[in-house]
Amino acid sequence: MGIIDPTACYSLIEEFTLGRDVLAEMAESFRDEMTRGLSHSGRASLRMLKSYIGLPTGNETGEYLALDFGGTNLRVLRILLEGQGKYKILKKVARPLRVEGEYNYIGAGSEAETLFDFIAVLVDEAIEGNRTDRFFLGHTFSFPSSQTSLRDATLISWTKEFATGGVEGRAVNELLRLALEHRGIKNVLPVAVINDTVAVLLSAAYRHGDTFIGSIYATGHNTCYFEPEAEAGEAPMIRNLESGNFDIVPQNRFDMWLDAHSEKPGEQLLEKMVAGRYMGELFGLALAELLGEKGKVYPFTSVDISEIIRDETDDLLRDGKNLNTKMTQACVRQPQSHFKSAAIISNKTQKEFALEDVAMARELAAAIVVRSARLVGASFSGILGHMGKNKETRQHIAVDGSVYEKMPLVKEHIQATLRELLGAAGDNIDTLLENGGSGLGAAIAAAMAEK
Repeated sequence: MGIIDPTACYSLIEEFTLGRDVLAEMAESFRDEMTRGLSHSGRASLRMLKSYIGLPTGNETGEYLALDFGGTNLRVLRILLEGQGKYKILKKVARPLRVEGEYNYIGAGSEAETLFDFIAVLVDEAIEGNRTDRFFLGHTFSFPSSQTSLRDATLISWTKEFATGGVEGRAVNELLRLALEHRGIKNVLPVAVINDTVAVLLSAAYRHGDTFIGSIYATGHNTCYFEPEAEAGEAPMIRNLESGNFDIVPQNRFDMWLDAHSEKPGEQLLEKMVAGRYMGELFGLALAELLGEKGKVYPFTSVDISEIIRDETDDLLRDGKNLNTKMTQACVRQPQSHFKSAAIISNKTQKEFALEDVAMARELAAAIVVRSARLVGASFSGILGHMGKNKETRQHIAVDGSVYEKMPLVKEHIQATLRELLGAAGDNIDTLLENGGSGLGAAIAAAMAEK
């Protein structure tokens, strides 16, 4: 006898299940928010931030530097763009920004000067001490910033537990330029700053063409797209939606609880329903209720969710009413899979799970993941509707991030949602993994800035 009531489990799974009408309504709301954000007519949860850069032709050539600054691991690359969507990485330098017991350039008490001096050292290593040849540098800077040109961006506030003093309110490329000069590196010119979603889009458009949407689907979530309509005096450009902040979303009671107990209630509502950072928390919260511990949150992660459902992907892809039966049968066929999932669940809950309990827990995890993918797919549908490119235009949507790359069920259900909402036009759209686009995108931005 299991400890999870099947009736209660299926009732709870229904709360994470979204039908076509709900998704179609969300896609239309997303499209409306885009229009409102572009026209500045009233409040809009989509910020529609200007990137001051368009799409590459795919024929950009030359040698450029790329600085990828989006987390605790910093990368500087020297990249040769060969045109026709081809490129080579000539040099790659990567260092953590903090090493326990040795240094910490991003913790409390750290300062801008030491942080950017450290970055300058990495740049020097990437150019191998060259003080003669001129290098244009593109900078992927993945923190909230205000921007009035491609050349530089001003940090509004640190996120991701960064606390380096003297950076907020200052232009990051100017700080970098000063650090380079301080080291005697006057031949490296920082000429572009872009968001990581913009970098993904630039990279995919360069390599594949026919790409107008770029997205990050990982610990967090955000999307950008190419806006074909230009404002007066400006060229058409990529817009960063900050789509994780979209707030016209079909929340259930678990989403509302998670939001109310989050660091910033009322913000990033879509992100809290789809991103890897929150999937495990939603699962832990829902599972606790099934175990009679309502309000408790078991500490699952998105990696746990992936492991729990991974071996049963083929069964779960079939949208039927007998998933629990299928999964239970699969557990019998593959007892090792059952033991692995049971070990994860039991370790987190400190309870013994019978085979049928594991099967239902898997189905709950799958429901949370599928909902995430369908919500992301609906947001893509809204963007496509705004762009007017969802009729007969063949195109790609570029996605980078661990959830898209590694989580079972995600890619298939994004694609299925696009077909569901767009009809036959959905067959003209595909999503592709653009892994490592932050570095290549920064180099492409430098090449486009030079022109």
